[in-house]
This record gives sequence, structure tokens and C-alpha cells, in this order.
Amino acid sequence: MKNDEGLVLGDDGRFRCWWCAGTEEYRAYHDREWGRPVTDDRVLFEKICLEGFQSGLSWLTILRKRENFRKAFAAFDIDAVARFRPAKVEALLGDAGIVRHRGKIESVVNNARRARETRAECGSLAEFFWSFQPDPADRPARVTKSALMGLATTPASKRLSGELKRRGWTYVGPTTVYAFMQAMGLVNDHLEGCFRRAEIAAKQAKSTGFCTKPLQRLSSF
Repeated sequence: MKNDEGLVLGDDGRFRCWWCAGTEEYRAYHDREWGRPVTDDRVLFEKICLEGFQSGLSWLTILRKRENFRKAFAAFDIDAVARFRPAKVEALLGDAGIVRHRGKIESVVNNARRARETRAECGSLAEFFWSFQPDPADRPARVTKSALMGLATTPASKRLSGELKRRGWTYVGPTTVYAFMQAMGLVNDHLEGCFRRAEIAAKQAKSTGFCTKPLQRLSSF
């Protein structure tokens, strides 16, 4: 059962965000992962790479191939992927278990090298990414389906996208970056009334202030 706020009532009596109602994979992802604040560098790197692969496709396609991606990319170990050579890229282009797109595969290798540089400068990827957590005043007063439908990008995702591009990262446009921010808990986009919203807010409150050395933003963003 759906309501006007975009909530879906499940057979367990819990209200959830509308987008997870279609498949069991989406529901499990919504309940267990999406929006939970993450400060683990490997997970952050995996997610931003998979968001790049998702560009032009559905997230369900990527979710169903996620274990294959992990096998292909050394569990997204940053240092291991940064050592990939052209022969490895060619081998991955023959891997039917992943998305065989040369630009996206090469992007993961490039981004691993950029991630090492970012980590060396900032201490961790988490320090870097969480420094772009938006001010609550820049968020919708109420997170409803209609509000989210108008949030393909935000000022914060544009700033983060711009800084990543400046550092040489690829496949990190502001729409891709905003999906990353939603999934990794930098913003809480579970709908008002979703059973996960309050839980995520409590966890997010513990993560707020994680970044102890805010980075200087580029004035052009």
C-alpha cells in the first residue's frame, strides 16, 4: 500500500521509501545499507566506483552484479586496483559478470590512483568525503517523494564533484556524486515516516563532525 508521501507499507507493518518496493533486492538494500553513514575507505571507494558504473543503467543491474565487481576489482582494495595494468583492463573487458565498458573500467583504475593521492593528503577518504556533508539548512524542510524527485543534484554534490574532477577523478558528475552521498549517509534521504529515517539520523549524528580538518573549498564551486 502506498500513500501520498511516497511511503510503502510492507507486509511486516513497516513504512518504507517508495523506490524499494519493486524487488526483494531493493528492499534488502534499503533496509540494511542505503543511507547508513559510512567511514570505511574501502566501502566509500567501492560505492563511488559502482555509482560510476551505474551511469546510464539501473542501480538494480549493478546491485545484482556487485559480487562480480568485487571479484573483478580485488574487493575494491585501493592499493591493489591502483596497480592494475593495461593487460588487466583488457582481461576485464572480457568478463561477462560485470559491465564491460572500457571507459568505466579504466576510470576505476584511475580513481584508485587518485584515491591514494587524496588519502595521502587528507588522511583518509572518509576525512575528505565527510568534509562535504551539507549544512542542515541546505536540506529540504521535509524529505518527501516530491522533494527528492527535484534533487538530482545539490550545491554540496556540485562542490564535491568539482573538487573530485579537479583532483583527476572521472565518472564523478554531480548526479552520480549525489547518489553516492545518499547511499553513504552524508545526507539522510529516507522519507519522513520511513522506519529507517530515525535510525539513520541517530547514526548520522555520531558521524557528523567526523571530519576534524575541513578542506578548503574551491571558490568557483
